[in-house]
Amino acid sequence: MEPLLKVVNLTKKFGDLPVLNNVSFAVNAGEVLGVAGRSGAGKTTLVMVLAGLQPPSEGEIYLSGKRLHLPFKARQLGIEVLHQTPELVPSMDIGENIFMGNEIGWPAITGGKLISSQKRMDDTSLRILRQLDISFPSLREKVSNLSGEQRQMLSVARSMVKPAKLMVVDDVTEVLNYTNQKKVLSLIESWQQEGRGVIFFSDNLDHLFAVTDEILVLCDNYQVARFRTDETSREEVVAALVGTTDQQQITPFIWALDNYYRARERAEELKNNQMLLERDLAAQDTLNKQLINQLNKQIIALDKINQALQDAHRRLLTKDEQDRKSLARELHDETIQDLLSVNYELEAIEENEDLDLSIGDKLKNIRFNIRELIENLRDTCRDLRPPTIDALGLGAAITSFANEWSAKHAIALQIAIDSNLIRLPEATELSIYRIVQEALRNIDKHARATQATLHLWHNSSRSIMLTIIDNGIGLPKGFDLSALAKQGHFGLLGISERVALLGGNLSIENNSGGGVIIQAEIPHPRTLPSQ
Repeated sequence: MEPLLKVVNLTKKFGDLPVLNNVSFAVNAGEVLGVAGRSGAGKTTLVMVLAGLQPPSEGEIYLSGKRLHLPFKARQLGIEVLHQTPELVPSMDIGENIFMGNEIGWPAITGGKLISSQKRMDDTSLRILRQLDISFPSLREKVSNLSGEQRQMLSVARSMVKPAKLMVVDDVTEVLNYTNQKKVLSLIESWQQEGRGVIFFSDNLDHLFAVTDEILVLCDNYQVARFRTDETSREEVVAALVGTTDQQQITPFIWALDNYYRARERAEELKNNQMLLERDLAAQDTLNKQLINQLNKQIIALDKINQALQDAHRRLLTKDEQDRKSLARELHDETIQDLLSVNYELEAIEENEDLDLSIGDKLKNIRFNIRELIENLRDTCRDLRPPTIDALGLGAAITSFANEWSAKHAIALQIAIDSNLIRLPEATELSIYRIVQEALRNIDKHARATQATLHLWHNSSRSIMLTIIDNGIGLPKGFDLSALAKQGHFGLLGISERVALLGGNLSIENNSGGGVIIQAEIPHPRTLPSQ
């Protein structure tokens, strides 16, 4: 099938300075190609060439199999370009800008009535603005009076007047709030479903991964990578953007991007909610405004308290694990060794030929009780601190505990541990181990199960998935996790808290075939090693 757009060895120089070098790609109808690149990588120049505003120094561009010769008028060819800086005329009004270049020059007869061209354009403009959930006091408002965000959304409305077969979107979400960003992403998805081709330029990896089929990466004016979105990861894209595979450089870059966009989206969401609230309270008196200010301060204070509680909970869990480790070491190195010494001494006494037979029997009973006590203490030590987790890792520790649990409680347990399981931070490994412990104990106490399955694997390069399924009686109707504490059941609640503190997602639900499915997705900072 002939691609909708094909770019071959595109090169652009300003004098002797190259700003694009041998860029090649294709976009099919109904496909979204994302383009990522750091500042100065050549994204804007590529947009200008595709818009017919800059001639390439070398290379070829084909649209529906036909080679384009510069200069060309993109809109006439069915290419609509949304620039990062809206190309509007400030002295013209909203309606005029929406139809600029697509003006209707003749009236129409509808239902026996003559509809003027201006009325037709105004009606279409209002329909498009309603579709975008945007309102202005009047279509006659001058664009010079609009904010930067309003102008950008106006340029989006302008692109919707006449359907184009190829949409070139140059990071228009940069100046938009959270709500309007989602509108643009939804539009891109609808264009794709309509069979249009879309080239989406953006620095926001979340946006690119949300709507694209492929991601092309520009670095230092070169096309350095092209990924199928469903088959790549943020790490791979960032490695191409940064120009290195060094994890120590990639991880801070990802962290900075994640925190920047998360903070920005949260701020935009709060700003939007504040605008809606202010609109509703515009007619209220000063007392209500003071109340809102007080509520806002209380929300901020509650957020700080919640964060402090989470930090305190993490410290308590860390301290608890340290205490467990210390106690396990003390029991193993001192108490158990002392008991073993006593047992050896009693054994030596028992071997004395002159020992009275009745006393010998008593010594045997004492030694038997000591051996039982030692085994119980060893079980306690393993529960306090699994010895295999430090030496052999999480997978070995879970396998050892799960096999012992299965044998002890006569519940058939199928275990599947990822063979490529990597070492995680100590706190993460211990938390996952405790989650497994608590989940299996819950099955033993409450599920009435005969079989269970435990599966632990890397579902992506930045997260690990734990799934535990039993064939028991399932959760009661109206199950409420928050009510468990009041009933004195803290197992599932503890699992939920641990997953939340790790920044993960937890799902607890009944299995259609009977029993319960517990699924926890837990993020981790490392990528999988190459095999």
